[in-house]
Parts: sequence; structure tokens; C-alpha cells
Amino acid sequence: MSRHIPKLPSWLPVDPYILALLGTVGLAALLPASGPAAPVASGASTGAVALLFFLYGARLSTREAMDGLRHWRLHVTVLACTFVAFPLLGLAAKGLVPFVLTPDLYNGLLFLCLVPSTIQSSIAFTSIARGNVAAAICAGSFSSIAGIVVTPLLAAQLLGGGGGGFSGDSLVKIVLQLLVPFLTGQILRRWVAGFLVRNKKVLGYVDRGSILLVVYSAFSEGMVRGIWHPVSAGRLAALLAVEAVLLAAMLAVTWYGSKRLGFDRGDRVAIQFAGSKKSLAAGLPMASVLFGAQASLAVLPLMLFHQMQLMVCAVIAKRRARDPLPGQSEDPAREESGRDPVRAGRG
Repeated sequence: MSRHIPKLPSWLPVDPYILALLGTVGLAALLPASGPAAPVASGASTGAVALLFFLYGARLSTREAMDGLRHWRLHVTVLACTFVAFPLLGLAAKGLVPFVLTPDLYNGLLFLCLVPSTIQSSIAFTSIARGNVAAAICAGSFSSIAGIVVTPLLAAQLLGGGGGGFSGDSLVKIVLQLLVPFLTGQILRRWVAGFLVRNKKVLGYVDRGSILLVVYSAFSEGMVRGIWHPVSAGRLAALLAVEAVLLAAMLAVTWYGSKRLGFDRGDRVAIQFAGSKKSLAAGLPMASVLFGAQASLAVLPLMLFHQMQLMVCAVIAKRRARDPLPGQSEDPAREESGRDPVRAGRG
């Protein structure tokens, strides 16, 4: 399992994929899909979303997910952080409108509070911090599954007509574009799992390319409709500050709250990293379905939060890796090396 965990650089990571996303945004600003090209880009984006969720369903091992149910307290805690604590903080931020955030930016901030947790980065950070990796895998998987249903329902309840194009029809689109492909992937998993494993690297590019296509389509439509004009540099700076407070609050809630609930260190690490982060891969396609023409503004807070959580959690994971484990007073690296501590010190 460990060989599949993505490696993180030793310095604060600027995710190359974020740079690709920003480049896609720049391309949409300079050469937006308009006129006859607009429906082509929109149709390709719709197909890309369906393909993404088919692959999500086909990759998820049902057996592994069921095996993880025995640690139900941890998973319930992560789900509560993701779909209860986050949305409550998002609702509390409504008091910042219109003095700090515009209504559209606030809708995007609230939307990021509703999307599911990450899987890959949660596993990576939990592994680096020597936490419960198996729990992080299951918690991220459960969150992703729940998010397909819970995120649209929460958006319907909390955003309603103020979601920038969100309506009851969006729930139908969610079912057709997200849930049906996901369930189809689960049903066909026994026949396509081997192919997915053999072509994992290529399909990884398909995943990311599909998301870039979704971003290009959304931002192109936003440029054509002129929805970016009200966004100033000051508003973006204010949004970053609000998101920094949001991330700090959730990191504190997950770490100290899990301690109060009696979880051990390994579980607390998994809860902190799985319960404090949001999935860009799941959120971008959902936003394109839920928000329509306003999707570009809706995903901006999520894109910024994604990079922020990577940078902050990388630092935290490396600090957690240096923490002594229970009953261990020496440098944890010495224990992992399997060498005698005295001899290791001499070396």
C-alpha cells in the first residue's frame, strides 16, 4: 500500500496541478469558448464529469470499505467534521457579507465547506505523520461516497436559489452525471478493475485532464458572461484570510476534539488530516453541475483552499513525524531505522 502513497517535497509544496489549473484559468481568460465552441466545450465537460465519477466508482474497493466499518467511531467523527462542523463554520461566515466577502464569493466559500474530504493527500500526510493510514483510506473513501449524495442535498438546503443558478433541476443532474456513473463503476468493477490497475498512470492523466476541461468550460462561461468584474484584489486577499482562519479552526477542532473523544495518537492524526481538508477533484465537477454559469466563482475559494491546505498540512505532518510515539522517548527516526540508538547517535 505504501508504494502508492504520493510523495511530497521536503519544502512547502506548490502543487504542480494547481499551476496547471491556474494556467487553464488563464487560457479561459484569453481564449474563452464562445459562440459555436461554447456548446462543444459544455458537452465535453459534461462527459468528463461522468467519466470521472465512473472511474471513482470503479476504483473503490467495496470490500476494503466494508472492512473499515469496524472503526465506525473514527469514520463518524470524520464525517461529522466534514459535513457538520465545516458547514456550521461556513454559515457563521455569512456575517462577513458584504463588508468582507461578496455574495458570490461567500457562496463559493460555503460550497467548499460542503464538499467531501480528500483521499490521496489525507493518506499521504497521515503516512508521513505515522498515523493510522488504513483509517485514513477508509475515512476518505466514506467521505467521497457520502459526498455524492450529501453535498448536493446540503447545497440545496443552504444555498437554495442563492447558489448562482442552483435549482431543483441540479439534483436531477447530480443523479445523472455523478451518482449513476459512480454506481455503474461499482457494478462493473469486477470486470474493469484489472484494466484500471494496469493503466493506472494513464488514467491518472485522464482524471486530471478531465478536471482541467471542466475548469476551462466553467471559467470560459464566466468570462463570456462577465461575472469576474466585481472581484477585486482586496476581495481575494480577504477571502484568503477567511480561509486561513477556517483551516486553522478545523485543524484545531479535529486534533483537540478527537483527543477529548478518547482516540489514540494514530487515529487522531488520521482524523485531523481527513477531517480538515476538502477535495478539489470532487468539488470541481460538482460545482460545474450545481452552479452552471456561476461555477467559476464558486470553485475559486475551493482552489485557493486546496493549495493552502497542502502547504499547511505538509508542515504539520513533518512536525508530527518527529513526535515521540507512546512509550518512545528517543528520535522516532532511530526506531524506524532498526539500529541501536547509541550507535545511531555515533553515526
